Amino acid sequence: MHEMSIATELLRQVLEAAAEHGAGCVEKVVVRCGVLRQVVPEALDAAFTAAARGTTAEDATLEMEEEPAEARCRRCGESFRCRVDNYLCPTCNQADVEIVRGNQILLMSVVCRELDGAST
Repeated sequence: MHEMSIATELLRQVLEAAAEHGAGCVEKVVVRCGVLRQVVPEALDAAFTAAARGTTAEDATLEMEEEPAEARCRRCGESFRCRVDNYLCPTCNQADVEIVRGNQILLMSVVCRELDGAST
């Protein structure tokens, strides 16, 4: 389950951001995952919940946005949406591509409550 390593790294970044802003607790975390990373949302949520136990992010909700995959054909330059199992260019029918979207995991936002109770 690679979701646990992803959740652990996300949590590290979230806690670092919360500490930098003097947050008392983390309320919400938004992450964008490219489809080529094959992250299972339910597994990532469970892994994040387990990793966050005992931290200021313990009660945070995790929201995952899925980013579609996009490739650019090195042969003809065509940009197109691809799938994990299909990288064929619809124009020239070659599978020589550069992935331009859909292979990243990005921490998009962290909503925190400051020590005095205000949200940031």
